[in-house]
Amino acid sequence: MIKLNLTRPIAFFDLETTGINVGSDRIVEISILKISTDGTKQTFTKRINPTIPIPKQASEVHGIYDLDVANEPTFKSIAKDISAFLLDCDLAGYNSNKFDIPILVEEFLRVDVDFDINKRRFVDVQNIFHQMEQRTLKAAYKFYCGKDIINAHSAEADIEATYDVFLAQLEKYDGVIFEDKKGNKTTPVKNDIEALHNFTNINKNVDLAGRIIFNDKGIEVFNFGKHIGKPVEKVLQEEPSYYSWMMNGDFPLYTKKILTDIKLRSAFKS
Repeated sequence: MIKLNLTRPIAFFDLETTGINVGSDRIVEISILKISTDGTKQTFTKRINPTIPIPKQASEVHGIYDLDVANEPTFKSIAKDISAFLLDCDLAGYNSNKFDIPILVEEFLRVDVDFDINKRRFVDVQNIFHQMEQRTLKAAYKFYCGKDIINAHSAEADIEATYDVFLAQLEKYDGVIFEDKKGNKTTPVKNDIEALHNFTNINKNVDLAGRIIFNDKGIEVFNFGKHIGKPVEKVLQEEPSYYSWMMNGDFPLYTKKILTDIKLRSAFKS
């Protein structure tokens, strides 16, 4: 089996949640597989009381019901332990850029635990898969590893499968040429976390939810609504009420934090 070329630890993690709304849903189970630079593994798995009811539809997917987590700790009570376990780690997972990382950051912000993501690199195994083959975790595991996932939708089973798929991807696509939509050819899938971070971060998000992105010139622009494509600084200067509307709206806390940072930076310039 291939050995990861790491300059610092990388943590593969998976969440089971009350739903898919980044701004309002909560974690009911977290499983983390941390790979150290010497190749040693550590696993952290914990069920969490979300403090809100788990919808039936969500329970039918992951098999976790209100009674199963009634006596489990809240995220607030274990947030510092999770943060410490992830100290100095890059983050990886399956669909993690769009879902798991934003949800986790929201939970940390909600309980006022400082979890700095600015210097971390993100590797989304799903993005490698979708760009190179385009299927699901179950299909990916069968395709790359020739196996079926036992106990699918169990966080620990899913994250072990994700890790196995990732290692198989590194072997399968070593030296394979990828051509993007502009005709640029590269060999992006390599045993290098920085290169994989660049390859799997497709949308160049500024916030984790993708409401604000970098355009081709590296300028922060809105990625939704009536101001889509417009520079955030310009919109906030020309329509100050838009800031208030977003801050009072149903947007993730991290999106609001980024918006405030841009607003304050703009004010400092003037």
